[in-house]
Amino acid sequence: MALLNFTRRKGGSDAPADLSGVLSGYSIEVMPRTAANVEDFRALLPEGTRVYIAHIEGTPIDEMVATAKRLAADGFPVMPHFPARIIKDKATLADWIKRYQGEAGVDQALLLAGGVAQPHGAFDSSMQLMETGLFDAHGFKRLHVAGHPEGNRDIDPDGGDRAVMEALRWKQAFAERTDAEMAMATQFAFEAGPILDWADRLKAEGIALPIHLGIAGPAKLQTLIKFAIACGVGPSLKVLQKRAMDVTKLMLPYEPTEVLADLAAGQAIGRGALIEQVHLFPLGGIRTCAAFANGQLAPSAARSALETARK
Repeated sequence: MALLNFTRRKGGSDAPADLSGVLSGYSIEVMPRTAANVEDFRALLPEGTRVYIAHIEGTPIDEMVATAKRLAADGFPVMPHFPARIIKDKATLADWIKRYQGEAGVDQALLLAGGVAQPHGAFDSSMQLMETGLFDAHGFKRLHVAGHPEGNRDIDPDGGDRAVMEALRWKQAFAERTDAEMAMATQFAFEAGPILDWADRLKAEGIALPIHLGIAGPAKLQTLIKFAIACGVGPSLKVLQKRAMDVTKLMLPYEPTEVLADLAAGQAIGRGALIEQVHLFPLGGIRTCAAFANGQLAPSAARSALETARK
C-alpha cells in the first residue's frame, strides 16, 4: 500500500491532501442482486479491480456462478465467498468449485465460516474447507481468509481473541506448507488505532499473511450503524455513535476519509506493515462507493499525466 501525501493545516495538524495512495488497487464486494442493477462494471471500476461476490445464505449457487461469469467476461478477477456453514458436504463444495472454474474461469476464493449460527452440514470453519484439498486439486491459485481486527464473538464469545489467534496461526502454517497465495480480508472498522495495533501484534506473533483491510464505503449514518451492529463491529462503532450525537453531522453522509488518512499516517511511521491494500464494502451502494474511490484516485492520474507532459 502506498502512503498518502500530507499538507500542513494552519494550527499544525496534518490533513490528507491525497488519498490515492491508500486506495490504489482497491478491491470491492458485490452480491448477485446488486450486480444485476449495474449495467456495465467496466464503466464503474478500474481495470483489474478484484471483485468479491458475497454469498448470503439462501442465494442460489446458479446466481453466484452467473455473476462470476459476467464479471470474469468483463475482465475482472473474481473472488466468490465460500461460507463453510452453508455448504452441506464435500460433494457440494466440489460442485461449487467445479462450476466456478468451468463456467467462469475462477481460480481464487474467500473462505470464511459464514454468519450462520448452526452449520447446514459437515463444515464449521474455513480451515475445514482448506483441509479438503479441493481448492488445490482444482487449480485455485489464491485463497483469502477472514480477519477480525476487533475480535469475533462467534469464535471467542467471551470477548477475547484466543481462538481467533489460534486459527490465524493455523492459517499461517497452511500458507507456509502450500503454494497458494494467501491474504486476510478483514471485517470493516471505523478507527485506525485499533487496526494498526492489531496488525502490529500479528506481525510480532509471527503472522505474515498480508492484510486486505475492510473499509466501509460512503453511506448514510443510520445505514452504517445498522450494518455495523449486524456484522458485529467492535469498539470502533463508538466513532459512528459519537457522530450520530452531533446534530450538524447526523444528516451528512459518512465518508471513510478520516480512517484512511489515519491509517496512512500510521504506516508513514512504520506501523501496519502487513496492510497491503483496502477492500471496500459498498454499504451505501456500489456506484456511490466506486465514485468515492475513483474520485480519490483521480488526483494521482492527473499528476501522472502532468509529469508525462513535462518530460
